[in-house]
Amino acid sequence: MERSRLIEVFQWLHRHPELAMEERKTTAFIRNILAENGVRLLETGLETGVIAALGKGEGPTVALRADIDGLPVCEQTGLAYASGRPGVMHACGHDFHAACMLGAALLLKAREAELPGTVKVIFQPAEEVNRGAALMVATGLLDDVRLFLAGHTYPWYEAGILGVRPGPMMASADRFSAKLTGKGCHAANPERGIDPVPALAAIVTAAQSIVSRRVNPFDSAVVSVTRVAAGNTWNVTPETAELEGTVRAMTEAVRCDIRRRLEAMVTDTARAYGCEAAFEYERGPSPVINDEALCRRAASLARAQGLEVRENPPSMIAEDFSEYLKIAPGAMFRVGTGGGYDNHHPRFTADPEALMPAAAFFAALAERELRQLAA
Repeated sequence: MERSRLIEVFQWLHRHPELAMEERKTTAFIRNILAENGVRLLETGLETGVIAALGKGEGPTVALRADIDGLPVCEQTGLAYASGRPGVMHACGHDFHAACMLGAALLLKAREAELPGTVKVIFQPAEEVNRGAALMVATGLLDDVRLFLAGHTYPWYEAGILGVRPGPMMASADRFSAKLTGKGCHAANPERGIDPVPALAAIVTAAQSIVSRRVNPFDSAVVSVTRVAAGNTWNVTPETAELEGTVRAMTEAVRCDIRRRLEAMVTDTARAYGCEAAFEYERGPSPVINDEALCRRAASLARAQGLEVRENPPSMIAEDFSEYLKIAPGAMFRVGTGGGYDNHHPRFTADPEALMPAAAFFAALAERELRQLAA
């Protein structure tokens, strides 16, 4: 695919964002481009999302992954190709990811006869709600993949820069909530009730000690209480109080330990204040742990292709790319796209000039890894 055509594809995707699980037009657009270029499409059985395959069907299999869903964000970029859907925007670069991997797929198509195996290209729905990767895995079409590769836009690097992070790169993201039940009463007579508000306040304060006093300083973790609610008027002691928040960790061991400590802290503190606590914990994406040897090989290849390579810091943001890493090792790389506004910001932009170098890199990396696995 020529540079100008790849930019046109990216701009079409940017103008037509769709929310998670609603990416029907995006799916049809991607399927059409692949089919027009003779790329084999696999039947997923899903309404949205695409899995394509290149190669002769023999030898090892590696996969390239892109995500395709937008966000409920009102765009404020002023781009000539800005979103045509009010309140919906590609504010996380998934339009860039999809265009990039389309470009990589077509570059690989031109070399299909020389591939010593199969490259599967995943265009995944619903990353923003942490559902899409699990849906793609559940198709069974990726069971034979031995290596997963992905990229993510990074506004703090300019085009031509590739961020590589061996080992832990992105955190797990779990949700917790608790409902404290006491005994309501008139606020003038607190001794006649059991006030859940002091218990809630104590839990919010105590939760901060889990990371500062219970997690090794060399292990990254976050416990954030992000919502509290109690009562509905000024002169009534409420019957119940609620809190909600998130736990982030870079390893499974720390993740599990924080959950255990947090649940004990909530229930024990509530009991100390005479309240009952109902604690709920919902696991989200696991940490993204990049294969270290793969990262070294990728960095060497990127430099050979003229990209500047930087070892970027880990992030406590989560990514359901980790779901694929339960099947086989892999790595996600940060692709410099400039712009100066963070992902999910209404002024987020991705520089189209970064598309062709990124597509060429991922196509070359997929082929190189195939050759190594086939050797």
